[in-house]
Amino acid sequence: MEVSATSQGAGESAADTVAVGVFEGEHPPASAPAELAELLRSGEARRSLGALALAHAQGRRWLLVGLGPRERFGAEGARVAAAAAVSRAREISTRELRWEPPAPVHAEIAAGLVEGTLLADYRFERSKSVREPADGEEREREPLERLVVAGAAQDAGGQEMAAAVARAAIVGEAANRARDLQNRPANDLTPTALGEYARALGAELAGVSVEVEGREAIVGRGMGAFAAVARGSEEEPALITMRYEGPGAQGPRLAFVGKGVTFDSGGISLKPGAKMAEMKFDMSGGASVIEAIAAIARLQLPLSVLAVVGATENLPSGRASRPGDIVTASNGRTIEINNTDAEGRLVLADCLCHAVAQGAERIVDLATLTGAVIIALGSTYAGLMSNDDELAARLTQAGERSGEIIWRLPLHEEYDKLLKGTYGDLDNAPEGRKAGTIVGGAFLSNFVGDTPWAHLDIAGSAWDLNRPYVGKGASGYGVRVLVELARSYCA
Repeated sequence: MEVSATSQGAGESAADTVAVGVFEGEHPPASAPAELAELLRSGEARRSLGALALAHAQGRRWLLVGLGPRERFGAEGARVAAAAAVSRAREISTRELRWEPPAPVHAEIAAGLVEGTLLADYRFERSKSVREPADGEEREREPLERLVVAGAAQDAGGQEMAAAVARAAIVGEAANRARDLQNRPANDLTPTALGEYARALGAELAGVSVEVEGREAIVGRGMGAFAAVARGSEEEPALITMRYEGPGAQGPRLAFVGKGVTFDSGGISLKPGAKMAEMKFDMSGGASVIEAIAAIARLQLPLSVLAVVGATENLPSGRASRPGDIVTASNGRTIEINNTDAEGRLVLADCLCHAVAQGAERIVDLATLTGAVIIALGSTYAGLMSNDDELAARLTQAGERSGEIIWRLPLHEEYDKLLKGTYGDLDNAPEGRKAGTIVGGAFLSNFVGDTPWAHLDIAGSAWDLNRPYVGKGASGYGVRVLVELARSYCA
């Protein structure tokens, strides 16, 4: 979709549909056709957030979109309103949608409108056959071609809004590309295919280099925990390392680490069959990390950023790791594998060590790590654990700005006691089901040393988020918050 900002009036626009936002207790702008005010007077239109009414005037369609109370409206409200508008716009075969938000148009509101539109307009059709509709069958609605956000003046404020719109377009498209990766089935998106995708980004993007290493190199690096998970599958695992060096790089060297388990059967500790198909989403953290660094490169942020993704399948076979096996991670810690379905923390353990060895000064990992986080937080928040208050606060603030909100959970030395192994240093799955999400984070803390680190458990947020602008299927969760975190180091 082509996205832009404009200072031109609606009369000069080629848009076939114009969305006009209206706050509670307020009226459409004087420049809007009288038909919109009549919709409000008649009661056909409402001002509550996401309410819609349609009018025809001046040779085009006009969508009157409720925005709710002005004092409560922010970037998240803009995403919700945009999702409502784009849904109706698709129904009426809109090709170019123009947004007329009430003045003054702040940059974060304009960005929210762009993100909400892009995310809500997303469709995954890679696996569908292309065919003409049969007689009497309705043709699929075509996606929007262009989005224009009006209100940019030719001054510093207008330039700020135009920049925000352009940035939101890059980040929104990156989130949708992460959704494409998530939605691909495991027989299509293998660890090798994910590595090839990362390599292609490295060839495309300025400042990005990519290295992909297979099973032999993973074993050669002493990554015994990662290698143990990969043993059960005939598919080659991939250690994906992406490096971005921005122009005039400043600030700490950031590292994003993603769990990339492209299918998780649970291994020998086999999962129940119900909903196992959803375990193609177990690589969601890896997808978000890859697309976040791609967006950062497209934005040309003046930073040095490392991305590490451990990609593998977790399958049962005659070669698979068994409950009770003991493996050694690359930092020398030994781990009892008492549940092969607690595999993500094994993969991440070695990937975190790799990030530290590569010189990371701040680390954030993303993983669909525990079902327990869904019990604790549902799909509203991702769970955050961290060994550094400043990084945790910065990440939480980035979540508020991006709409990918985060709730911090405690790390305490008493949780470490639960992790003590009987025969090795650590137990990957302590019995008792106590504090499952926190214990997962506490396990990972053993592999970062003194480096400031934060862990995001996104198991409840990675798919079926059920927000108005991201419904069923993959959500791309993590791309926006990671980019916003990176931007915070550029101030």
